[in-house]
Amino acid sequence: MDKHYGKNSKGQDILISVLVHLQILFMCVVVLVPILWIIGSAFGNTTSIAQSKIIPDNPTLANFDRLFQGTRYTAWYLNTFKIAVATTIFSVLISTMTAYIFSRFKFRGKKIGLMSILVVQIFPSFLGMTAIYMLFFNAGLLDNIYALVLVYVAGRIPMDVWLMKGYLQNIPMSLDEAAMIDGASRMRTFFTVILPLSVPMVTFLAVTAFMSPWMDFIFPRLLLTSDSNKTLAIGLWELVNGQANNDFTAFAAGAILVAIPITILYMSLQKYLISGITAGATKE
Repeated sequence: MDKHYGKNSKGQDILISVLVHLQILFMCVVVLVPILWIIGSAFGNTTSIAQSKIIPDNPTLANFDRLFQGTRYTAWYLNTFKIAVATTIFSVLISTMTAYIFSRFKFRGKKIGLMSILVVQIFPSFLGMTAIYMLFFNAGLLDNIYALVLVYVAGRIPMDVWLMKGYLQNIPMSLDEAAMIDGASRMRTFFTVILPLSVPMVTFLAVTAFMSPWMDFIFPRLLLTSDSNKTLAIGLWELVNGQANNDFTAFAAGAILVAIPITILYMSLQKYLISGITAGATKE
């Protein structure tokens, strides 16, 4: 009886292992084939998407040359990079300092403030597009890449404050007290003691803050109008939008270059990202 049960159990384990590996293999194919097809299209010798192949017959850099020479791709890239870096710096700084206040201080209206932030987080930012457009229009901030940073920073603060607050609550208050006994101010304690201990969560917030404007299309399309201020999403979209614009292989070349910074960030900061994702879910 035991031998029969042992054989069945072993057979079930093998079957489960095979099914798991088949599922992983299937997901790898689903994820990798489109990526490989885009890469093949970028190095292909045609402008048609229908003639693109995963492995091009005669690989060439002509699509990249046409992308840089025939469009303002460098300006789009630089604009997007400026917006992403500014968003990352300001959103991380404001969110971490706000979270530190909520996690360390007791003051009137604290719970109401946290609940208000939570309620604001529920609604997607694009619901206020009309209001944002009118605010920018009346303030004369339309077609200003730095003004666009305000939208991204404001949109990230609610979620980032909650995540960072949960992480900071895991750091003992005794560290703050010890630093202040040694003569450190609250600000110095935050920057020299608390912030270094929060590297995983800060890294997670920074990477996600960088990705938001890097990949966004809606708000740049709404608030930026001139060709010199376009971002990557708008510029690449216009390469394939409409009957006259059908340079899909140049679009593929541009898409590869867009993915490089994000890929580098994820690969180099992977251990911090995993820690940050799992570390902020604590109760009040």
